[in-house]
Amino acid sequence: MGASFKIICCCFILVVSSALAFSPSSALNTNIRSSPLFATVNDDESVPAALTANDGIDSRVRRHLVLSLLATVSASAVPFAADATTSNVDSTSPTSTAELIKLLKPPLDQREYDTYELPNGLKVLLCSDPTSTSAAVGMNVHVGACSDPVEVPGLAHFCEHMLFLGTEKYPEEDSFAKFLSANGGYNNAFTDSEKTVYFFEMDGSIDKRFSEALLRFGSFFSGPLFTESATGRELNAIDSENAKNLQNDIFRLYELEKDRVNSDHPFSKFFTGNKKTLLEGTKRQGINLRNELVKFYEKYYSSNQMSLAVVAPQSLPQLRQYVSDAFGDIPNRQINAPEDKWAFNIQPYMTGKSKIPAEKTIVEIVPIQDLRQVTITWPIVFSSKEERELYRLNKPDYFVASLLGHEGAGSLLSYLKEKRWANALGASDNADLSDFVTFEVTVELTSKGLSMIDDVCEAIFSYIQMMKTTPIPDYVFDENLQLDELEWRFTTKGQPSNYVQSLVTAMDKFPPSLYIAGPRRLALLETPTKLISSDQPRTSFKSNEQRQILKAASADFIDRLTVDNSFLTVFSKSFEGQTTQTEEWYGTAYNVKPISMSALMRWKNPSQFPLFYPRKNIFIPSEKGLKVNKKPKKVDQKALTFEEKIKPIPPPTIIRDDGDEGRWTVHFKEDDRFGKPKAFLIFQLLNDKLYSSPTKAVLGMLYQQSAGDKMNEETYDARLAGLTYDSQVLPRGVRMTFGGYNCKLGSFAEKVSSKLARDLDDSLPKDEEEFERYKDNLMRSLSAFNVKEPYGHAMYYSSLIMQPRNFLYSNQQLVEALKETSLPQLVSYAKTLWASGKGEALLQGNINKKEALDIVSSIDKTLAFNTITAEQYPKRLKALPLPTRGSDQAVTRLSISEPNSSNKNAASQISLQCLKASEKDHVLIEVISAIIEEPFFNELRTKQQLGYIVSSGVRGVDQSRFLTTIVQSNVAPAEKLTLSMMKFLDSVRDKLILPLTSVDIELYVKGLVDKRLEPDKQLAVEVTRNWSEIAYGRFQFDRLQAETAALLDINKDDILEFWDELYNSETSRILVTEIVPRTGQASSTEPALSGNGGKLLGINDIDLLRAAGESSLA
Repeated sequence: MGASFKIICCCFILVVSSALAFSPSSALNTNIRSSPLFATVNDDESVPAALTANDGIDSRVRRHLVLSLLATVSASAVPFAADATTSNVDSTSPTSTAELIKLLKPPLDQREYDTYELPNGLKVLLCSDPTSTSAAVGMNVHVGACSDPVEVPGLAHFCEHMLFLGTEKYPEEDSFAKFLSANGGYNNAFTDSEKTVYFFEMDGSIDKRFSEALLRFGSFFSGPLFTESATGRELNAIDSENAKNLQNDIFRLYELEKDRVNSDHPFSKFFTGNKKTLLEGTKRQGINLRNELVKFYEKYYSSNQMSLAVVAPQSLPQLRQYVSDAFGDIPNRQINAPEDKWAFNIQPYMTGKSKIPAEKTIVEIVPIQDLRQVTITWPIVFSSKEERELYRLNKPDYFVASLLGHEGAGSLLSYLKEKRWANALGASDNADLSDFVTFEVTVELTSKGLSMIDDVCEAIFSYIQMMKTTPIPDYVFDENLQLDELEWRFTTKGQPSNYVQSLVTAMDKFPPSLYIAGPRRLALLETPTKLISSDQPRTSFKSNEQRQILKAASADFIDRLTVDNSFLTVFSKSFEGQTTQTEEWYGTAYNVKPISMSALMRWKNPSQFPLFYPRKNIFIPSEKGLKVNKKPKKVDQKALTFEEKIKPIPPPTIIRDDGDEGRWTVHFKEDDRFGKPKAFLIFQLLNDKLYSSPTKAVLGMLYQQSAGDKMNEETYDARLAGLTYDSQVLPRGVRMTFGGYNCKLGSFAEKVSSKLARDLDDSLPKDEEEFERYKDNLMRSLSAFNVKEPYGHAMYYSSLIMQPRNFLYSNQQLVEALKETSLPQLVSYAKTLWASGKGEALLQGNINKKEALDIVSSIDKTLAFNTITAEQYPKRLKALPLPTRGSDQAVTRLSISEPNSSNKNAASQISLQCLKASEKDHVLIEVISAIIEEPFFNELRTKQQLGYIVSSGVRGVDQSRFLTTIVQSNVAPAEKLTLSMMKFLDSVRDKLILPLTSVDIELYVKGLVDKRLEPDKQLAVEVTRNWSEIAYGRFQFDRLQAETAALLDINKDDILEFWDELYNSETSRILVTEIVPRTGQASSTEPALSGNGGKLLGINDIDLLRAAGESSLA
């Protein structure tokens, strides 16, 4: 089932169709701690996919994870619009509504909440969590890009940027970022169509520091400066952000979607903005941009259109005082919601009123990546606020999407796969505005399916026709409720910054009682006029009337999914060179065609296909199966002492050890910390033959794709019911991971492992045509590498150099190997996967020792592998040492041409390698990262305006660590980026380290200590950490505590000595990786393929450099 994706691009948010078969660039935050750019590289010791979906993941989100090539998914669900004030609350004082309205919260959530309004009308939601040291704050300003003046597209987004650049109380442009960085924190923001959300997270354990952070944050909304100098400079950041997105299919599609909207409707505007709209356009019209910014701020930034959420360790009375001090002086301009001017007054879709016709048309788009997909879109237009609010309460799209997007037997996807027309399918809402939403079904097509689009669409309309004429069984609604309530029942705490974003969004949409529950639960009405009032988990509807409310809402929704109300979008490279139109902002090539009358008639009267409603889900756990063996000790909701935090968590124990040359070493831990009826099972078979060449690597990828696809239909119900599995071929062997409710986990694992290891006919392609389909999917996925962002290419080539050749093959090696693979090769390879090895396992969660041993015994019988000798164990990953600077202090520089000739951005990354493996060395590099993080961003992004993507952080390969800086730019060549970064690094000792006081160091250390000692919020976090220790062979389960002790012993001399060795010494190991575009302002001389010796390298020198590194390890 598909999902809507929120793509947070630091400052601009898109909500686009989930079922797009491409990999968008990862969300890039300005602060490294919230950025996915830098993380430890683990390879075969990596986090199993079944663990990365946290063990409290919303069932809606789980159902949305349909396509393996997709990236970021939003964790928030559909919001609901409602008046969040209460008529009997005195608006002249900050009165709590907690006594008047019960905030519904998950049963396991022991935190205290309060919600109220400040005298200025600001809505506030407080959450006191004394057991945590982290604090997060979010502010939702109810105005977005839809409110941009027609003359200045992108102004709302630009205003969001500018609020970070100085206020009347704190005029220094980088003061807030600098303050947060010194307190282990970060901040970010995004602009949506109707809202702008700002948020930050930090160490909240020191009252004085947290209250100051609130004062600084509050000044954004009461007295921003909008200085002339910052206004001029930040235009470059906006333009660079826009340039970063020009080669991104998500943004390109999004703009074309908006072009099909009525041009008088504000959703049709160009939201991001660039120099053309904000600088050249304003000058041409005689508009003063700074004055326009101030006007926009003064018009829309009003406290009565804002919502604030705070999650922090302080008590509720303390937080109330802090909030009053920090946000009480935000002016209340007594304005109405911006959408009141246009919602329900301007039709979103009107014939003849849009750039691109909508209804009964098909838009053919040439994508950047090699995509093949068709999307049917239906606008769902509301006639009033009341109708919109009922839609949010009833969420009929959720129930309909669960049917159209189902993947089990008899489903639409099952039929399309049987016909070999589709690889995947997703159904979900997309655009989400005050007056309309869009609902979409997207099919990722095979090459055969691309030529059968009319037939594919007929099958979709046939399923819709079935929903209209054949009543949807009651159990479909009952099971959706049960699954949703299971997630609610066992929801636990997550990352505070994500939580406050969800809360402030909900505060803008739901009444106070549903601020928490609204986005997280279904069936929010008990009767047509009464909201649900209990936070206790439900196992069934309260009454048949409640079910009928949802059935009626769903039936009405289905009635809107007509042929006449739909339009089509098709992505395919086959349209290249055949298009007649070009989109204005992104240069996307496309065609517009009317849907043929014959197709329309077929879809209105579709044939009857072998399509059926889902069968009852036998995997939903019973109440008996939800029993928790060891409930956590009840503790007071108070802050833990340092002594309590530093106490190591009991590690897993070995419950089966068959010796070095025996079958299994099994680690086990029965959970007594989290109180959930869940467990994780990890089984790895060590084998050095499965990944020993590029050919075997791609055969492993083909096997994973084939097995996952072939087993999808059988396992889909289990996955809906919270059971997950993952199988991966890795450099050191093959691994299976299972997770979920433990009552049926063992039998599920046995069934899946049998299919994977024994019943090869059920997990491999049955003929050449099917094999070619999987091969095509993998080839297109590998080919997508070429259209990654340049900073992604820089990171990739750096990673390649740091890892042995048999641990990470180049993309080109994999492409070439894939071309030569055949079905007989895959069949032969699959027979070796589980044939021999040494077994390692971790079983952890709500299972006892006997159950764990029984599961291992069952898996062992299923796999029935031959054992290997200790000498046959695969080697562990070791980082390759980079060349040293030497006496001439020169650094190794790799310069490579950007493979996408249309991308005009340059990028440069600098990696400083530390090969030492002690806890002290590991934490020292993190301390230095924290010290340079904000000044690096401020210097290269804010002051020099080199580019939008400016980041730094720590990466790891095995026990080595790398301090990494990276910049991407559309205005400066790679050489200049490198020189600017080196100049900054040259100044670190004198400008950043020497001036440090003992208090400064204590603050940096405290931030890192608090992160390590923050209590785990979910079982998956502890399991992931334990597995990493086992797979690496370190078994240092108290690593966090050991690193904490090392941090507490650090002084200024340690930092100076470490920095000199890392950067200023002849033995310093430094790598510069530059990506050079072929055209545009940032282009420069095309790099040579080889540097012909010395420290200047080309792409053809990478293999030699890796070989030299491997020799030094040997």
